[in-house]
Amino acid sequence: MRIAIVGPAFPYKGGGAHHTTELAHRLVAEGHDVTLESWKAQYPSFLYPGEQTISTPEGVPFAGTHRTLAWYRPDGWFRTGRRLRSFDLVVLVVLSPVQVPAYLGMAYGLGRGGPRLVALCHNVLPHERKPYDVPLMRRLLRRVDGALVHSAQQARLARDLAPGTPVLTADLPAHLPTPPGGTPIVVPDAEPAGNLLFFGMVRPYKGLDVLLRALARVEGLKLTVAGEFWGGVEETRSLISSLGLADRVTLRPGYVPASDVPGLFSDADALVLPYRTATASQNVFMAYEHGVPVIATRAGTLADHVREGIDGVVCDPDDVDSLTEALRRFYAPGVPAKLRAGVKPVDAEPHWARYLEQLLSR
Repeated sequence: MRIAIVGPAFPYKGGGAHHTTELAHRLVAEGHDVTLESWKAQYPSFLYPGEQTISTPEGVPFAGTHRTLAWYRPDGWFRTGRRLRSFDLVVLVVLSPVQVPAYLGMAYGLGRGGPRLVALCHNVLPHERKPYDVPLMRRLLRRVDGALVHSAQQARLARDLAPGTPVLTADLPAHLPTPPGGTPIVVPDAEPAGNLLFFGMVRPYKGLDVLLRALARVEGLKLTVAGEFWGGVEETRSLISSLGLADRVTLRPGYVPASDVPGLFSDADALVLPYRTATASQNVFMAYEHGVPVIATRAGTLADHVREGIDGVVCDPDDVDSLTEALRRFYAPGVPAKLRAGVKPVDAEPHWARYLEQLLSR
């Protein structure tokens, strides 16, 4: 089958680029002829307050990648669609409704009766929404031949927006960044040190403020926050100061390259995911890959991958009391070592097999 994937790839960073690239590699391994259409300019800078690209690839770039798309060139959207008319399947990787005008332009270039067109939605709608998000996504979902989403809740949302469009669901499989040079993963010692880790981009829906308020109620614990701060770090610094946590919280603002990830996890007793809302996250898989238990909320599919009392602890989202109690349960005598012993790296192969099956089904 001739398949075109339209989505971010190196030098773009983050989970979306990792997933798109891994998907292309796996489809080739299944015997398909794959082209990856990526971006030379994916978003206007004012819509993405941070560095969009990196200089060193994290993993193996896909050889068949073309970087011609730009958010400011509608003529290029149409030309890309026309060029892909001979393909059997075109997969549009949807990370934000901001991409929808470009995808509709490609769909117009593809025409009717051409390749099967599938929207692969990491989020059907953003966690923090703008007025234009719903109409844009409704229009895209009504134009495609099918959609693939990553949770039952997202499937319901997609069907509500476009009742006539077939929607399939598959768990988001692991697609972890690979440190340059194959830097070995260091599994930390079993003795707890009172160190917690919050990892990844800091946005309001991820609940860092909830974690900080819970941390202030539990003495003796420290927290490292490593990742880009969406909209700046000053509000977080102010909250840390007001809670009296200045000597217990270390901020490491900015994108964390793959080469630095093992060191961060080696210092942590647990990764904390205090999300208010979620679809799916690679961070649970990443923690387990590094031998680290997880404290997560029951948001989206996060808790589906955490085995309570075996490799982690779960709690209610947007609830300081519940998260405080989870921290205390985690640090009960003997529990950190027990949970660390229960951590196993995820076997991604069955998840990817199911994922490709769903993507390629009609």
